[in-house]
Amino acid sequence: MRVGIDPPPPIGRPTSIDPVAERQLLIVLDGLRPDYVTPDLMPNLHALGERGAVFTNHHSVYPTVTRVNAASVSTGAYPEAHGLLGNAVFFPGVDPSRFLSTSDRDNLRRIEASESTGLLTAPTLGERLQSAGARALVVSAGSTGSSYLLNYRVAGGGIIHYDYALPPPLETAVRARLGAVPPADTPNDARNRYVVDAFFQVGLPRVDPAVTLMWLSEPDASAHAHGIGHPTSNASLRGVDAEIGRIQDELRAAGLFDDVNIWVTSDHGFSTHSGGVDLEAVLAPFAGTLDDGTPRVVAGAGAIYIRDGDRDTIVAIVEALQREERVGAIFTREGQVPGTLSFDHIRWNHARAADILFSPAWSDEANAYGYAGTVASAGVAGHGSASPRDIHNTLIAAGPDVKSGIRIASPTANVDFAPTFLFLLGVDAPPTMHGRVLREALNGGPDESDDWQTELVLAETADGRYRVSARMTVLGRHRYLDQARVERRR
Repeated sequence: MRVGIDPPPPIGRPTSIDPVAERQLLIVLDGLRPDYVTPDLMPNLHALGERGAVFTNHHSVYPTVTRVNAASVSTGAYPEAHGLLGNAVFFPGVDPSRFLSTSDRDNLRRIEASESTGLLTAPTLGERLQSAGARALVVSAGSTGSSYLLNYRVAGGGIIHYDYALPPPLETAVRARLGAVPPADTPNDARNRYVVDAFFQVGLPRVDPAVTLMWLSEPDASAHAHGIGHPTSNASLRGVDAEIGRIQDELRAAGLFDDVNIWVTSDHGFSTHSGGVDLEAVLAPFAGTLDDGTPRVVAGAGAIYIRDGDRDTIVAIVEALQREERVGAIFTREGQVPGTLSFDHIRWNHARAADILFSPAWSDEANAYGYAGTVASAGVAGHGSASPRDIHNTLIAAGPDVKSGIRIASPTANVDFAPTFLFLLGVDAPPTMHGRVLREALNGGPDESDDWQTELVLAETADGRYRVSARMTVLGRHRYLDQARVERRR
């Protein structure tokens, strides 16, 4: 049963869409690059795309990290609106000396308790559904933090995570039905199976969600540890692909297959890492304490706060970063330092934002397994940069409301899910949602638009030795960051 009233289509985009599915299932495969989806590695997901829609120009939200994108999926908004700015964040009211990891739900609850504006400063999909009499369910094998961000107010629905569930009666039901949680492993197949079982055996019958956000923790966990293309990473792809097949089989067995639109995406792409900048050494000349004894400069996750706001220090730190070969694009508020881009270009201009944000440098160099994309960061492999390999991620959809056998080159992003789901359920989207309805993928919707264009933004230092560019794809009022890169001249 549909709720609410359909919002009007955008001016100039008439539509005859008449949605029929009563449920939306978004499956996030953490860290899934588009080029992983092949008939050999992921036959079930590849087949899903063959019968539905494959989006070839999909975008992660920058910074291209998990919890930023979890918040953007939840709110349909960029960080400039929702205020969750990184995988690690700085809230001096909680801890004035260091960043807090957003992977830990306890840290998020500390932030929630300390901030008068709340954990997120934009309403969530779950809250909007609740106001219309519908429910959202989160089912997650990811971190406690990412699961919490997807529906932290547990608005009208619930959260099922292997470590906790909300509301509490849901946890009691999960433990009684499924028993002990399997240990973590690489690949993390057992925990992924556990949360899929929890969805079908507990979440679906007890919550009856209109929208389910299901988060599986691979291939991210395996690729971080072993690298892109490693046999263990490939095994993790086959593991989550098996779950894609099983989910469809379970929906058929329950008689729900024709009532559900399935959307499969990722939070970000992935790159091979080659070693990062020694940020501690770069910032050492600017260290010091404030009058209360707390640090003057606090850094983490590519963000740098100069807590006394001294402009000369901000400029000096930026200039030091510009000299570091492993540092890529640098962003400041309104591009206030020469050779930097504005926070506005990456939709990061929030009151909570740091003074400086930087991306590691990147290249298109391929790794030993032939996967392109190398980033100057620590560890074996990962994400977070402004490389197109980190920004461009996966989106495949199929279901009763989705056109069959099409490939869509129009730009799309992780902010587009919430407004699309609300449209399909006949619920008005709040004005805080930056995303658009993906009408070109829907039966009765318009043909794919070809009215997008590329926009290039440039900035350089006075001596021309450091030049940064950001490339964006623009569709109407929607701008999608494709990449940001740096050129250095001797």
